[in-house]
Parts: sequence; C-alpha cells; structure tokens
Amino acid sequence: MWFDNAVIYQIYPLGLCGAPEYNDGVVQPRILKLLPWVEHIKKLGADTVLFNPLFDSDKHGYDTRDYLRVDPRLGEDGDLAQVCRALHQAGLRVMLDGVFNHVGRGFWAFRDVQEKRWDSPYKDWFHLDFGGNTNYNDGFWYEGWEGHNELVKLNVWNPAVVEHQFQAIRSWVERFDIDGLRLDVAYCLPPEYLKQLRAFTQGLKPDFVLMGETLHGDYNRWMGPEGCYSVTNYECYKGLWSSFNSMNLFEIGHSLARQFGPEQWTLYKGAHLLSFLDNHDVTRIASQLTNPHHLEPAYALMFGMPGVPAVYYGSEWGIRGEKKEGDGALRPALEGPEWNSLTDWICKLAAAKKGSPALCCGDYRNVLITNRQLIFERKCPEERVLVAVNADGESYTAHFDAGCGLAWDLITGEKHDFGGGSQLPPYSARFWKMER
Repeated sequence: MWFDNAVIYQIYPLGLCGAPEYNDGVVQPRILKLLPWVEHIKKLGADTVLFNPLFDSDKHGYDTRDYLRVDPRLGEDGDLAQVCRALHQAGLRVMLDGVFNHVGRGFWAFRDVQEKRWDSPYKDWFHLDFGGNTNYNDGFWYEGWEGHNELVKLNVWNPAVVEHQFQAIRSWVERFDIDGLRLDVAYCLPPEYLKQLRAFTQGLKPDFVLMGETLHGDYNRWMGPEGCYSVTNYECYKGLWSSFNSMNLFEIGHSLARQFGPEQWTLYKGAHLLSFLDNHDVTRIASQLTNPHHLEPAYALMFGMPGVPAVYYGSEWGIRGEKKEGDGALRPALEGPEWNSLTDWICKLAAAKKGSPALCCGDYRNVLITNRQLIFERKCPEERVLVAVNADGESYTAHFDAGCGLAWDLITGEKHDFGGGSQLPPYSARFWKMER
C-alpha cells in the first residue's frame, strides 16, 4: 500500500489561505493561494497532501453545511480541482478530511427540520426529541458532538444518511481524484459504519486509504481489514515532546516498544499509524518544546519510529502557536512557504525515510535507553537501521552490540565505525544503515 511509505504534508486551508472566520457566502478563490506551495511541498520530500475541511461550512470546516459544495471562502469546484490537478501532476497524492459524525447548524437537512419540525423528511437524520430544547431554543432537543451544540450529531445508522455521505465521497473522487480520507473523530463512528465505508471506498479505488482520528484506547477497535487502514498515534504524540521536556526518553521508548516491539503481545505490530509532532488541534511543536535545540532530534525520532510521518504547514521552518491562544494561533494565514536549517533537516529525514525499507516497514526493538539517549533498531529482510537520538547538550558515547562493524548514516551519507563506541554529538540524531 502506498500509504505505508508516505510522508504527509498537512494543510488547514481555511487558515493558511486567510479565509474569514465566519462563512460570509462570498465566493473567493483563496484556495489558489496553495498553487505556489506545490513545489515547496515536493522539495520538502512529502508525497501526500492532507487537506483539513474545505467544504461549505458555518465557521471552521467541521460544521458542514453542504458536503457537495466547496466552501465559498475558498472558491468553487474548478478552483479546488485546479489545485488537486497541480498536486497530482507534481506526483503528490491528495487526502481530504471527511467529517461524517456531525454537521453544522447550517446543514441543509437540519435547516429543513428547523423549518418543518416533525413534518421534515430529514428528522430521522439526527437524534432529536421534539419534547425538549437546547441553548439555541429551536423548540426541540438534538444531540450535539460531545456537548457542543453547534455541531449536530448525525444518525449514521440511518441508511439515507450513509447513502448521502457515500455519494459525496464518490463525487470527490470523480471531481478531484482524491486518494484517501482522514476521518474526523473516527472514534465516534460505529465499527459497522466503518466497515461499510471501507468496502465502498475500496470499490472506488482499490488503494483508497481511510486514516481515522483516534485519541485513546485500543486503536484496533477502529483499525483493521474492515475498518480504518490507519489511525492517528496520539499516544506517541504526547511522548514525542514530553520525553524531551522532562529529559526522560524512557517514556517514548517504552511507548514505542509497547506498540511495536518484538514481543507477541505488542499492540500494533505491522500497522502504519500516523505520526506527528503537531497539527491543527494542538500547540505547535516549536512552542511545545522547552528547549529549541530539541526540534531537530524530535523530528528525527518521529521520522525514524514506526508509522507514517506528518508535517503540519509552517512547522517545517519552526513557526510558533499555542492552543491557549485559540484556533487562529494554530491555523494562521501565511504569505508563502519559507525555508531554513530546520526545513533542510526535515528534507533530509524525509529522503532517508522514503529510501529505507527498514524505516518504512521494519520491526522495532529497543537497543539502548537512558534518560537522555535512545537507540532502537528497525529491521526488515532488506536492511537493518539503527535510529540513535541524543537529547543532551553534551556529547555521549554509546556502547552496545551493533551486530556489525560499519554503518552509513542515511541522513548525511557518512560512514560510521562502531569500534570503540559510538559518539553522538549534542542534540543529534543518526540513522545508521548497517552493513550486511
């Protein structure tokens, strides 16, 4: 599956393109601002672009009004098609955000219920009680997503709802030739729904990918042959930054071993979860890390661990943004892409990842862990790679059984001799490809 070897570049279009906070209904082809980003994304080494919501919505995209219409703040069908065509022509795949658990209060079927109440043919599209009410005083109660009544929960057990959503997906494939979907709050979607969705999308494209948003619990509830192909690895997301802030790399080392280690009981061996240091919902990694010198080793750890790495727009050159400052701080408008030494580093990591069967699909085994250093092995039949990270501000000489004498660093191309110990400079990372 192509997704196994992918490097994802995530964009929140309403933010990056500078759309108004609330949908004013005025058609503006802001999505075309992404055209100059295509070469930057390709140069960075990403091969797949993940767009957060870009269909007609009340405000932030997760409050859908119409699955079949591009948000007018971003333009029209032809504008989005032009961007997708440019990405595909550059050899990049496209994934969209599928928001199927809930819609906005401006969703056309909900508006019909507001107008016609129990006479609406769409009343069974939602979880309603005409004997109740909400803070919006519609004269009826409805279930919102996790208590947020601006997000109206859909009744995905209703075949008409499922059919409407599936036909929207079919139209996205036909109009924009998309290659997969991120499923918003996939942990809220019933397994029966996911099974139908997986079968339907594979009928559209055999290699169509469903990547579900999951937070906690056993990811196998939503991931498997009849569910999502992949899910978001929030467990390791936390460890990827807090291990550095607390100078306790045991945390992330143990999480990775628990998920992917060699023991029979490990949870996700062979799976390709989405790895990330930040996204549109969490504090930017440059703001999250207390020591800016940890940015490069943190990215190296993410690219070296099992999973599919994702880079969030702007973070590749280290922009900041804290969740406590609101969505706007996490989803800013940007004039254009920038490039600096961090971007250079991520570009090298992406090339190393994509060129290494072991880093894409290899097994996982911890070799050495201290509070400030972590070395683990990625191994497959074709090759063996050691990922070594030093979070300390001092050089460290690691002594361990490498199982061979020489290696070559996939990041720099330099030869490494294991004799006498392996020195790791301060705040460094190495991807050692071992001699056969």
